[in-house]
Parts: sequence; C-alpha cells; structure tokens
Amino acid sequence: MPWGNEVDAVSLRTGLIYVAVAVLFWGMLPIALKLSAAFIDPVTLTWFRFLVALLVSVAVQWLGGRLRQFAALNRRDWMMLIAASLLLMFNYVSFVYSLDYLAPGVAQLSFQTAPFFLAFGGVLFFAERLKAVQLACFALLALGMYCFFAPRLSFDGGAGDLLLGLLIVQASALAWTSYALLQKALIPKLSPANVLLFIYGAGILVMAPLCDFRAFASMDQGAWLVAIFCAINTLVAYGCFGQSMKYWPTAQVSAMLALTPVVSFTLTAIVVALNWWPGVFVTDSLTALSLGGIVLIVAAVAALQLLPKYLAAKAARAQARTQAEAVTGAEAEAVTGEPRQ
Repeated sequence: MPWGNEVDAVSLRTGLIYVAVAVLFWGMLPIALKLSAAFIDPVTLTWFRFLVALLVSVAVQWLGGRLRQFAALNRRDWMMLIAASLLLMFNYVSFVYSLDYLAPGVAQLSFQTAPFFLAFGGVLFFAERLKAVQLACFALLALGMYCFFAPRLSFDGGAGDLLLGLLIVQASALAWTSYALLQKALIPKLSPANVLLFIYGAGILVMAPLCDFRAFASMDQGAWLVAIFCAINTLVAYGCFGQSMKYWPTAQVSAMLALTPVVSFTLTAIVVALNWWPGVFVTDSLTALSLGGIVLIVAAVAALQLLPKYLAAKAARAQARTQAEAVTGAEAEAVTGEPRQ
C-alpha cells in the first residue's frame, strides 16, 4: 500500500488501532518476562505462549471457517510459511541468548534497527516509496532512540563479547524483519491470523525437545497468572501487528514500533511508582537527554502519521481543482462553440 491518496481515512484509523494495541502489549511484555524469570526458563515459557496462542487461534479460525485458506496454498507459499516460522523462533531464542554478552539496554537499543529494516524491506520487496521527508523522520527516530537509551547504556565486558552480542542482536532483528515481510507477502492468500496459527504449531513441535516441563509443576497461582498473561500477550500483540500490515504501509508500521521501548520504560516507571513487586523493579530516573529523546521520537512518529493524511488531502484538493477546471472549460466551450484555449 503506497503513501498518498490511496491511504484512506478508514485504513488509517483501523491500522492505528491495531498497531497501537501491538505496541502497548509489546511494551508490557518485558515486565511480565522479568517476573517469569523467577519460575520458568525462556524456551519453556515461549513454548507455553505458543501453545495457548495455537489453541485460541485454531478455535477462532475454525469457527470462522477460515482454516480452508490453507488448502489454496502452493508449494512456494508453504516454503514461505515454514521460513517465517523458523525466522520468528530464531528471533525469540537469539535475542535472549544475546543477553549473555550485552547489558539489556544495549541489546534493546541495538534491536531498534528492526523497524528500519522493515521499512526498507517494504521498499525493496513491495515497491513502497520513501520520500525525503520520510527519510528525515527516520533519521530523527534514530537520533531520538539514541538520546533515550544513551544514559542507560553500559558497555561492560571485553570488546569481543560486545561485538559478538551486537552481531547476535542484529541477526535477531533481521530474522524478525524477514518474518514480517514474509507474512506481508502471504496476506493475499493467507490471513495474518492463519500465518501465526501455523507458526505457533511449528514452534510447539520444534521447541518441545528443549523445554523443561517440570517447571509447570512447581508454579503457584501468581506464576500461572504471569505465564497466562505472557501467552495472551503473544496472541494479541502479534495478531494486531499482522492485521496492521493489511491497512498501513510497512514504513508507517515500523515507525510506530519504534515507540515500543518508550512504552516499556514508561510502564516500568509506573510499576515502580506504585510500588508493585518491590525488589524486582528499581527506579529508572529519566535524564534531560532521555526526555529529549522521547520528544524526538514522538515528533518523528507524529510526522510520519500526519504525512499520509496531508498527502491524501493535498491529492484530493488537486483532483477537485482539475475536475472543476474541466467542468468550467466544457461549459465555456458549450456557450461559445469554440474550444477552450
């Protein structure tokens, strides 16, 4: 979907709702994942998240009669679907593994290249256009994210570990970007919900041998609530992300995703202020540089959201003027009997 008058108001509103929900739920996820570390390992938790999401997805798609979409897939489509599954699983595992070499702030900042990869992937594979103003907005986003994370960065450890960790994060970001682009390519034949349904099923099979199922036996009620929230988070966040790709250009979606770390830090600050889970989360004060980064990020995202509306309105006005001139010319020709010069 290109930028301009083809982006109608309904698509803008619908896409905004979907991507906003995805950003909110992804912003909440680090809080739940930090709580889950006390009772379950990341692979087993991811397996549980995929299991719950699969059960819900199968029920919803079956009741809606949409499972028959799989019957229309050809060999190439199945290969793309399998590749998307492996890429998303690699994204999950590799990002967690990178934390053995990087401080969390460094890893999270490094992963923010994913929205940029996604935007330029849309240009390469879907013929979406990036104008000079949009490129300037992405540069502003990059500057804002650096300012926001700079006070939190801690490059502890040797240079070799740092380089290896950054390479792992970039591999994770590229894997996630490739998954997202494959999902978008499959949309004409397979709904985003069905793409995710297949990924959930494949993930359960691939990760099962690596899981420690004994963790479930020792979980109390609070632990189960956290695990279930993580599972619901997977379903809602990825479901809304997939739907947003139907209504918005990839560049717009990627710009909104850049707000995820800001939402995450903001929610963590709220948790600390309310004194929830004391001892687990600590105060993370915002410096002037961090606040400046938030302003830059919000300004860049706002510009990217307002731009398609402005272009649509401008195109509509130009079209109206052209039609008005054509009508005026036709009337003048009818009156004078001479062609309008």
